[in-house]
Amino acid sequence: MIQWATGNIGQRALAASIRHPDLEVVGVRVFGDDKVGVDAGELAETGTVTGVTATNDVDALVALEADCVLHMPSRLDLDELCRLLASGKNVVSTCSELLHARRALPAETVEQLEQACGEGGVSLFATGSSPGFISEVLPIALLLLERSVDRILIEEFANMSQRPSPKMIFDVMGYGREPGPVDARRAEHMRVNFGPPLEALAERVGIPIDRVEARTEVAAATRPITIAAGEIGEGRVAAQRTIVAAMDGDRERLVFQATWYCTDALDHDWDLGDTGWRVTVDGDAPLRIDIGFRTEVEQLASVTPGLTAHPAVNAVVPVCEAPPGLLTSADLGVIAPRFT
Repeated sequence: MIQWATGNIGQRALAASIRHPDLEVVGVRVFGDDKVGVDAGELAETGTVTGVTATNDVDALVALEADCVLHMPSRLDLDELCRLLASGKNVVSTCSELLHARRALPAETVEQLEQACGEGGVSLFATGSSPGFISEVLPIALLLLERSVDRILIEEFANMSQRPSPKMIFDVMGYGREPGPVDARRAEHMRVNFGPPLEALAERVGIPIDRVEARTEVAAATRPITIAAGEIGEGRVAAQRTIVAAMDGDRERLVFQATWYCTDALDHDWDLGDTGWRVTVDGDAPLRIDIGFRTEVEQLASVTPGLTAHPAVNAVVPVCEAPPGLLTSADLGVIAPRFT
């Protein structure tokens, strides 16, 4: 397989692939000149020498013999992706826009991807943690216990207080600003990412919906706070919540609610869970399940990349064995990891 990697998620996937009993890494695509020529084992910090050196030469990688590409770029390059597929390489991607591509992407883009899959006789599958595991794998398992369902609520919590990047926290995410109208693009981004998985889940289990709505709201700090990225003053934005709801008329049937916060000292009475997920099923067998991470908040940044990387690594063998085309989790069934 070839690793098309960038950032912490790509590094974690590369390390898992090197250690996987059924995978052999034959090429690594990098995006920084300082990484070209570096051994894959060094990039992945595995303490091993693989003899495979990283490159940014796309032509050379496309020419390699490989069954699959683990595709984890920071942005989607459609032409590059289609080249990989047409060359006869299955692709497992963590690009969220490829999750349920037939629902999420324009028709002409879907046609281009299907044509490339057909030309190469291969498959394209996208996965991850959120969306991915939490939006379509865990809900199916929980719904096995039900015979009627009124509403499913998937809550995601993220304590951002120990994230050390001022650019991400203040410039990108908007913490520390005066409260005011929220940029509509933020809610739309979440609707585009989580709408198709919710639609697919609804269709798969027979829950009627007619549209997907999204909204974002913010909460301000009730006192000055200090976080790893800097200072947030009293009355400044210190938390945000985005709700993506699959609707049946006026009823919310499937809801994804992401609450990202820097403190619990807020002017909104929000229920703030520890970093992780909570899934609540309102049905004839009501239940709730909480998933947390057994690590300190300060260590989350080093642990959480695996949540997105590992589902992709675990999917490589099933995707290579699947029929050609654009795949979803419904096509692959249960993906069982293989451990050494």
